[in-house]
Amino acid sequence: MAPYILASGEWSPPKQSSAILTIIYLVRNSLKKRSPLYHSQVDRRSSKTLSLLNCDYPTLGGLPMYALFTDTDCDVTPEIAKIFGYHLISLPYIENGKEIYPYEDFTTFDAHAFYEKLRHGPLLTTCGISPAKYTQYFEPFFAAHQDILYVHFSAAMSGTFSAMNLAVEELKKKYPGVSFHTIDTKGITIGSLNIVEEIGDLYKQGKSIEEIETWAKTEVDKFAIYFYADNLKFFAKSGRVSGITATMGGLIGMHPIIYMNSEGQMVSIGKAIGRMTALNKVLDYVIKLEDHIQDHRVIIAHTDCLFLAERMGHMLKAHFGHDLQIDYVVVSPIPGAHCGPDCIGVSFHAIHR
Repeated sequence: MAPYILASGEWSPPKQSSAILTIIYLVRNSLKKRSPLYHSQVDRRSSKTLSLLNCDYPTLGGLPMYALFTDTDCDVTPEIAKIFGYHLISLPYIENGKEIYPYEDFTTFDAHAFYEKLRHGPLLTTCGISPAKYTQYFEPFFAAHQDILYVHFSAAMSGTFSAMNLAVEELKKKYPGVSFHTIDTKGITIGSLNIVEEIGDLYKQGKSIEEIETWAKTEVDKFAIYFYADNLKFFAKSGRVSGITATMGGLIGMHPIIYMNSEGQMVSIGKAIGRMTALNKVLDYVIKLEDHIQDHRVIIAHTDCLFLAERMGHMLKAHFGHDLQIDYVVVSPIPGAHCGPDCIGVSFHAIHR
């Protein structure tokens, strides 16, 4: 008989009888593809029931019909995760030979201190996580017979998903009948965050995994991200951007314009001399490609240069109207380590990427 997962993260045996839980489990599975029976709201700070993170979720008998996961490479913080009901996977970076897991090894990301280190110190490196670590994240939900939907950053950008697949295959053998689903945002940082939040909205509306997967088939490729690099040594070292070479880094004031393509890869699509020229080029792409931009979130990301992000916001509102919904986000550690400080990016709903 599966244990409950408490808001504290601890394990507790269920108080109900095995027969009652069995009935709930069978009915729950029979309703997976239907609309949820009702929503419940639970305050994780005071509740000793399932950790529902103070949001409206599809539930049956107090059990979430499925668990929603995302990761820190999507620029999701614990606060954002709580709003939409996500469980957050922390992806590490390496500093002075030590693996650091965001929001596990620290509670608040000190973005200014982080990017100051990049400005004046050695480059940081990044790494994936092991199958055992993925197992730690997922097994409590497999054991509780909860299906999982994981909305993640681009699989084309990391080998960590091989480790995830190994962990999930073992969990499926151990807990038959539990399904594991993924949606590849084919992006990173705010390009992924925009999709994560849209899916979070659907989850809170009670949409099933199948309904969200159907939405993703057409909508994932309609969330574009365009940004510029300020110091090319970071991208040149990572080798993750097509069209950028180390020799470009010697051109003072050169800012390549980069976007995420439909394969989930970063591609340099143009260049600009000077930051204002780069901002204007990014704006041109938004104007050219936007699709019902007023009906969706616009997210502006920065790597410790809020004043430039706000300048970008003013430019967007000057064109699209001052009621344009804009969120400002600081880029999380791993993407930030690859692009470096003083970069600006915009994610928006587009006709295509």
